[in-house]
Amino acid sequence: MTNRRNFLITSSALLATTALPSFAGGHGRVGTFTGASNHVTKGRAEVVTKNGKSEVILLDDFWFDGAPDPKVALGRDGYDPATLMGKLSKNAGKQSYAVPAGIDAAQYNEVWIWCEKFNVPLGVAKLN
Repeated sequence: MTNRRNFLITSSALLATTALPSFAGGHGRVGTFTGASNHVTKGRAEVVTKNGKSEVILLDDFWFDGAPDPKVALGRDGYDPATLMGKLSKNAGKQSYAVPAGIDAAQYNEVWIWCEKFNVPLGVAKLN
């Protein structure tokens, strides 16, 4: 009985101190935004792929301070204009964007908020 009790206590302690990956909804890669070009962009983005189709979801905690012509895109250690998914629909809250056909979202490690008009970054979320 003592060995079993020690095993359970040790296992519980190990689980309590082990960092587990954090997934929003448990089914995609998640990143937290940081602002760029003197803009405030915060909250999280998730990239989800189901049945061969990918989408970027800006989660409930997403917030952006506003700018002209903000767009959503992916990047691989830098913004990739081929991945543009359209204009940011609102400056706060949950919203989703379909990744363009032919783009393999698994090959990208960032979600970008990009000002196409002035060709500057507004925020980036590094994906886990």
